[in-house]
Amino acid sequence: MIATLRGALAEKRPGRIVVDVGGVGYDVQVPLSTYYAVGDRGAEVALRIHTHVREEALSLFGFATRLELELFERLIGVNGVGPRLALAVLSGIEPPALVQAVRTADVARLTGIPGVGRKTAERITLELKDKLPAGAAAGVEGAADGTAEAGGRDLRGDVISALLNLGYQRQPAERAVEAALKRSPGDFEAALRQALRELAG
Repeated sequence: MIATLRGALAEKRPGRIVVDVGGVGYDVQVPLSTYYAVGDRGAEVALRIHTHVREEALSLFGFATRLELELFERLIGVNGVGPRLALAVLSGIEPPALVQAVRTADVARLTGIPGVGRKTAERITLELKDKLPAGAAAGVEGAADGTAEAGGRDLRGDVISALLNLGYQRQPAERAVEAALKRSPGDFEAALRQALRELAG
């Protein structure tokens, strides 16, 4: 099993990166927190990896910090939560906030994440309440913000597309992006972060 990857960041888009390790490109699915942390194309990256094996596919899920990896592995242990939904959860809420939501049984906060219904949120809080890493709510070790230049791209369209890929509906996504661009014009990652805050209410 692949446990870690270290190499150059070859490609980057919300939810997925490609890491070049000695000329071999590894396609790695990542939560937004890791997407923000890895930096720009060409940067050296080191990821903790969860290798998910099914009969028809082998998928790599990458994380910038140990806390993200631990939360992901706890989430996929919950009945009804697969790797993609676990990744969506980690993309929809920062790791310390997820820990806090689980410990306080904040079902409303969890159901604000695309794909998480009330029953799933209740199962997550019930099954994980006593299984979370100690001290996890204090912060995330090793996290850092990456900055990507929007260049000549359509920033509004790019951010809306990223939100749709994360499972949000178009109309709420468009409203959130309009509000976000008033606060964070010209920078894709800052605009995406702000749009997610707008959607979280």
